Amino acid sequence: MTMMFKITDRHLSRQACIYIRQSTLAQVRFNQESTDRQYNLMNKAQSLGWTTQQIRILDGDLGQSGAAMTNRKDFKVLVGEVAMSRVGAIFCLEASRLARSNQDWHRLLELCAITGTLVIDEDGCYNPAEFNDGLVLGIKGTFAQAELHIIRARLHGGKLNKAFKGELRFPLPVGFVFESSTIVLDPDREVQGAVRTVFDLFAQEGTAFGVVQRFNALGLRFPRRAYGGAWDGKLLWGGLTHSRVLSILANPSYAGTYVFGRYQSSKHVGPSGDIRTRLRQMPQDAWRVMIQDHHVGYISWDQFVVNRDRLAKNRTNAEGGPSPAREGLCLLQGLLICGVCGRRIGVRYTGNGGLYPMYQCVWKHRDALASRACLNVPSAPLDQTIAERLVGAVTPVTLELALAALTSLEERDRQIGTQWRMRIDRARYEAELAERRYEAVDPANRLIAATLEQRWNDALQRLQDLETELAAFERRAMRAVTAEQKKQILQLAGDFPRLWRSPTTTPRDRKRILRLLVRDITVTKGPEPKVVRLHVRWQGGATETLQLQLPPSRADMVRYPEAFVARVRELAVNHYDDEIVALLRAKGQMSSTGKPHSLETIKWVRYKHRIPAPRPPEGLSVRQVSKRYAVSPSVVYYWLSRGVVTARRRKPNTPYAITIDDESDRRLRDWVANSVRLIPSSRTQTA
Repeated sequence: MTMMFKITDRHLSRQACIYIRQSTLAQVRFNQESTDRQYNLMNKAQSLGWTTQQIRILDGDLGQSGAAMTNRKDFKVLVGEVAMSRVGAIFCLEASRLARSNQDWHRLLELCAITGTLVIDEDGCYNPAEFNDGLVLGIKGTFAQAELHIIRARLHGGKLNKAFKGELRFPLPVGFVFESSTIVLDPDREVQGAVRTVFDLFAQEGTAFGVVQRFNALGLRFPRRAYGGAWDGKLLWGGLTHSRVLSILANPSYAGTYVFGRYQSSKHVGPSGDIRTRLRQMPQDAWRVMIQDHHVGYISWDQFVVNRDRLAKNRTNAEGGPSPAREGLCLLQGLLICGVCGRRIGVRYTGNGGLYPMYQCVWKHRDALASRACLNVPSAPLDQTIAERLVGAVTPVTLELALAALTSLEERDRQIGTQWRMRIDRARYEAELAERRYEAVDPANRLIAATLEQRWNDALQRLQDLETELAAFERRAMRAVTAEQKKQILQLAGDFPRLWRSPTTTPRDRKRILRLLVRDITVTKGPEPKVVRLHVRWQGGATETLQLQLPPSRADMVRYPEAFVARVRELAVNHYDDEIVALLRAKGQMSSTGKPHSLETIKWVRYKHRIPAPRPPEGLSVRQVSKRYAVSPSVVYYWLSRGVVTARRRKPNTPYAITIDDESDRRLRDWVANSVRLIPSSRTQTA
């Protein structure tokens, strides 16, 4: 009766929307009773007064979660119809069918309250515009979201509990299969061989891309297992890709380790406003579960750590560490650090065809913090200096000292390991003591028994933690070299120079050898010109500074020395350019390029170093005479050609030195004053 009282003609004049939803396709397929119950709401709508033509069924969201409205098209349609006042009532089995998000639920209720739309479920009819009904609907929505949280927490707790025991199943990587409840190697020998080949090639090549190249060059195939569909569980063979190699090398399952929590999902808003889920790889210390020796692996855990570290060093965009060894000719590529800005120094190939490698630091220039590069030095002198120092360092004496130091470190590690084992023995004794106390208590005394059981569990947990820490310490720090390995290391000292200089040793191999001994090299210049200092930091922590003199550059080689410039300056006092050339050729002097001196050479040297020409003899110049008598220079040249005035000059086409005595001066002035063709300038008349 209350339900009919709330339904008015206004509501019956609009359409009735029946919203049907199941969270997953599995529920749609197997939980058909719930789906049928939701479709039966059509009969309820008809009994309340809506005709068949007015009833609209929205079932397009079957198989979609109600946690968000992003992928629910029919829910968006429902919200739009309600906002346009076209819906009289919304029928749903329960509030969780409409939404399990408070945000979506309250947005819908707010629109229903504004447009006068009813919400009808199995419990009753609600008008969101009324306070009591709105309060009840709000509580229902809150319970719907809380129920989703409880379900998720329960499922996640069950998964985590099984993962702690190593029993949680997930798709296995290629090379493993389930045998009852145990993970074993794939019985297919071809699959095992393909996986082992990947690890063997990585040990040889050192890079994931090198593995792909070698694998495909050999014409080998690599399997992948299909999941879902008609091909579920079948092996599909094809080429090996770079991403597959990276996933294999980074997967601890191949080391016999069970891991849960390698990836963590996070949500973010996409460009179109939809909610997207992103997987983020977590570091090892953030893994929730890690059980070593859980099953048989293809490699050991130590080898897995070595492979992971090598992949990290191969990154070209890694900050702080050296770049991986590449195929280029520069030996110190990736090891040099700029002494000015502290960044890694790169390699630049110059010249026609890039034949001249240079070490160059352009970080500050690239960031617009400097107008030029911090350092720019040729690679050959630096490479040769470090190579000679490396060959000289690998000697039997130095190796014996290194082995002696390693022996002392082994002894120290053994002492530390003894302390660890004593701690474990004490923890084991405490665990056994707690066990005996628990077994000796009267089971009827539950309070005491529960306390002793908790102490026993705590003692067992401490024992397990100490054993795990000891295993990690032994993998990380324990050093052990056998006598045979020491003998091989000492034999290497005699063969190392030949091995280093062998033409079969590739530049990449030399770089890898260098990285075994040298951590990094800081390069500084000056203050002396053409002097570079290399501050070498060895892998053992020792440091050393090497100083070398850089060879002259091409410009310095063709540049004329200061002695030659001084000689030209000295000769230019009394000799002209052609005379200087003749004097230099007579003495057999050559230019910096090994050619005889030419007139153009001397002219360039005089122009470059601002060397003046020889001074003319004592006397007046043509310009000075023309100003003195207020005539044009052509008149003075006429006087010179007719012998009116006396002049001297060192050689043809050189300035005149004119000599005028008192008598010649009076005669020239009278001549200019009485001449009808020579008109004095206004400046002379004014004077």
